[in-house]
Amino acid sequence: MEFAIVAPIFFLLVFGMVEFGRMVMVQQILTNASREGARKAVIDGISDSDVQASVEEYLENASISGGTVTVTTTTPTPPDTAEARTVTVTIPFSQVSWLPSPMYLGGKTLSSATTMRRETTQ
Repeated sequence: MEFAIVAPIFFLLVFGMVEFGRMVMVQQILTNASREGARKAVIDGISDSDVQASVEEYLENASISGGTVTVTTTTPTPPDTAEARTVTVTIPFSQVSWLPSPMYLGGKTLSSATTMRRETTQ
């Protein structure tokens, strides 16, 4: 009798912990992937498609697929002389959830962006 009352609340808590734990894990992977992409983006001669392929490979090695990788370049304004490259990685949480139907974070999109300046000027 008591278990029938407590079980639904217990399972909601357990599934919530699994869902939020997965969200934190995927967010950390996205942060690392965008950082690795930004590190590659500031190297001379590297194209945006090379950066995207590098980030997608990082995500694939972490068993995450379906992410969107965007590389943008910001032109410098004086007195700055180095352009900045920003790598943004986004993915809907519903694509990376371990639960068949996410209860709490189903409509959320996880995102991470890293900006680095080029060390050389062209």
